[in-house]
Amino acid sequence: MRSTKLRGKIALVTGAGQNIGRSIALDLAASGATIIVNGRSDEALVFDTVKEIEKNGGSAKGFMADISDPDSVERMMDNTEKEHGGLDILVCNAGLRRQTPFLNMSFIEWREILSVALDGAFLLTKAAVPLMIKRGQGAIVGLSGMSHHIGTPNRCHVSASKAGLEGLMRSLAIELAPYKITCNCIAPGLIDTVRGKSSGERPTSSNNNNIPIQRIGDVEEIAALVNLIVGPNGGFTTGQTIHVNGGSFLT
Repeated sequence: MRSTKLRGKIALVTGAGQNIGRSIALDLAASGATIIVNGRSDEALVFDTVKEIEKNGGSAKGFMADISDPDSVERMMDNTEKEHGGLDILVCNAGLRRQTPFLNMSFIEWREILSVALDGAFLLTKAAVPLMIKRGQGAIVGLSGMSHHIGTPNRCHVSASKAGLEGLMRSLAIELAPYKITCNCIAPGLIDTVRGKSSGERPTSSNNNNIPIQRIGDVEEIAALVNLIVGPNGGFTTGQTIHVNGGSFLT
């Protein structure tokens, strides 16, 4: 553990078995938070994250739940309150990647993508906010992306889900401000992650020559920013979409 600035805080990170979600879970744990490591299907990855946190001296528990299912989310939040007394930090990281041309896209696939990144964020936030209110404050972070800001072919469902997520966080930032709950999005650019088969090949823009900083990003750089905005120095940052892309897209 590197610090104690999040000691006593309970954090739930979805999609935390690998890549950005795993790095966020490890980073928050290193600052003293107790982590609920969530995943939907790959139990081995989830509990490997838990073991890594515990090996480093942190505290964590794995919880398998489909965040697009209201009952699963309710069970996970009930368990969090029962075992840990509430929730302080929610990181909505889980999402599905698909590469499908719009004319070939079925409504079933469209709904599948939105059900995780957008519906899941709604369900998680709806269940988490009452727990945060009881504890007097909270921080919610949604993981968005750069692709819908620049326009990306074959991913209109992913882009729609991320745009919706950003809109949700902006509105909630105002509505939940009286409860001292901050709501933000982080929009990573090209990050060095393990890509599943359904994600397709890494975009050609991943060439370092197309990124002003001349490299792609690391998962730890995303985790460090999450740590900052959910920590004691992040309380004045809310309603924002913070881009981390090496200068590929400028707001």
